[in-house]
Amino acid sequence: MDALKKLRIVIRTAQRHSAWIEKQCGVSGAQLWVMQELLDTPGVRVGELAERLAMHQTTTSNLVDALAKRALVTKTRDQHDQRVVKLMLSAEGKKVMKTAPKPSRGLLPEALRKLEQEHLQQLDSGLQAMLDAINPADETDAMEPLPFTLRAGRPR
Repeated sequence: MDALKKLRIVIRTAQRHSAWIEKQCGVSGAQLWVMQELLDTPGVRVGELAERLAMHQTTTSNLVDALAKRALVTKTRDQHDQRVVKLMLSAEGKKVMKTAPKPSRGLLPEALRKLEQEHLQQLDSGLQAMLDAINPADETDAMEPLPFTLRAGRPR
């Protein structure tokens, strides 16, 4: 039961952090992560962004569309290949990022990044054993953000 309690703490802490993010800057936790990636890599394409976020391309596209509707993200066509759409933060999006709370990539990704490699491998092995015990586990869930990180605009 100690492991269950710890899982509850992790999930609820991430949930509270996501709600705080939304209250502070008006975008969801997942949207803020998108914005951070665009700040770090202006001109990235949706497919590349999806890889960075470890999300489905459709989900990523929906997050970007919601941000574009709010004029926080701009989409431009590549001059050499009109099929290619490049994404950038707008001036308004950059303003949001200047005042946005940290970590902007999310509490869980940041915590995982801070773990020593040995602990990360142990956690991964333990989580895989837990998933193996859940029959059947839906592996497609791995590419979807946690529901509470999608509140602002509710992209899916």
